[in-house]
Amino acid sequence: MTDPIDARSRLRAQAHAPRLPATLLACAAMVTAFPAVAQPSASTGWPVKPLRLVIPFAPGGTTDNIGRLVALRLADPLGQPVVVDNRPGAGGMIGADMVAKAPADGYTMLMMTIAFPINAGMRKDLPFDPIKSFAPVTQLVSLPLMLVVHPSLPVKSVKELAALARARPGQLTYATSGHGTSPHMAAAMFTWMTKTDMIHVPYKGNAPTLVDLLGGQVSMTFGIAHQFLPHVKSGKLRALAVTTAKRTGFAPQLPTIAESGLDGYEISAWQGILAPAGTPKEITSRLSSEIGRILRQPDVVERLTAEGAEPVASGPDAFGEYLRAELARWTRVGREAGIRIE
Repeated sequence: MTDPIDARSRLRAQAHAPRLPATLLACAAMVTAFPAVAQPSASTGWPVKPLRLVIPFAPGGTTDNIGRLVALRLADPLGQPVVVDNRPGAGGMIGADMVAKAPADGYTMLMMTIAFPINAGMRKDLPFDPIKSFAPVTQLVSLPLMLVVHPSLPVKSVKELAALARARPGQLTYATSGHGTSPHMAAAMFTWMTKTDMIHVPYKGNAPTLVDLLGGQVSMTFGIAHQFLPHVKSGKLRALAVTTAKRTGFAPQLPTIAESGLDGYEISAWQGILAPAGTPKEITSRLSSEIGRILRQPDVVERLTAEGAEPVASGPDAFGEYLRAELARWTRVGREAGIRIE
């Protein structure tokens, strides 16, 4: 005969028995789910969190404006916001160093300009390798530069400017937006190729450069063309030439510096996107493809034109080749012209 107390005990045990396996199964499912979230990749749903675009220059300039435009438009096709992180300093090298040391997981990008190969080719103390530390994504745009002088300078051509500089060694001044910038290199190449002696006056940005040029405190400058066109049209500045290999559509009447007598002279500012070395190829290719589509949108082209920029949208391989060529070029220019950026 069964003891009533034992029967009741067995019933209570059976009632509670199914709960333990179910709890264990739930815990096991949670444990196996966490690695998939913590270690996303291109093949498992990248991106699963916001991306960061490091812009190694101060807010408000051409580079920042274009970078923010691309970041805003990338959010829709990627399904994640792209946060802009301005890290100015040392000609862009502070931000570059940060990205070089970031995880190669596809969540950090660097917005870089021609200042990158210039500084990399002329500095001795870089904390990273300019080629091996990065994975190219795409060249965004090209920006023609313009040579402009104050109207008080009695010159109307590149040849006349070179002749005046030779006649007044150490007297003419050229303003730039800082050491290692494209205006600095454009002017340095000009003085090197014309064998002239002019004084470099570096400023902290384009705005103070323009103010002093308009005021006649400096003789001349090189800079992104759209910044000067309104003042050229009003007669407050005089444009002599453009720095590109061919004449530009926005000022077809202006000759190039090369056709003005300095054969081989050519420089265009540019901007591009890099990622940390080791970033999966499928991620850099996806980013390049999405950015390329953005740069072809009519309203984006209109915005870029207003910034004086021409869309390029090259692929990772093409941009990598271009970057290596630019680094070799500016290393050679720095060596032959005796330019060293400290």
